[in-house]
Amino acid sequence: QLQLVESGGGLVQPGESMRLSCVASGFTLDYYPIGWFRQAPGKEREVVSCISSGDSSIYYPSSVKGRFTVARDNAKNTVYLQMNSLKPEDTAVYYCAADLILVTNYTCAAVPRYWGQGTQVTVSS
Repeated sequence: QLQLVESGGGLVQPGESMRLSCVASGFTLDYYPIGWFRQAPGKEREVVSCISSGDSSIYYPSSVKGRFTVARDNAKNTVYLQMNSLKPEDTAVYYCAADLILVTNYTCAAVPRYWGQGTQVTVSS
């Protein structure tokens, strides 16, 4: 059974950092493009990062560029989202997703086949 599991969420203060993990089981993450998405209450889901298979392309929207970094650890079948200089507006449920994601360094078009269950990130003083 193909499964994605996120972890690492929680409560942090503005300006602090947090790293989210997305672990895959049942398939090899390195073969798939991966996206990180978030959804805040009352808002639409938005992409926060996408990474192509082979890591040749990585996309960040302007809202997180320079603060968030996505990276793979193929040995652990895991993709990470390092989030620095967090802001209250980063508060949301964060999801990782795999496949049917088209990534360039400038865009990410996604209709993912596989989703994790989400992890809550709260940035508040």
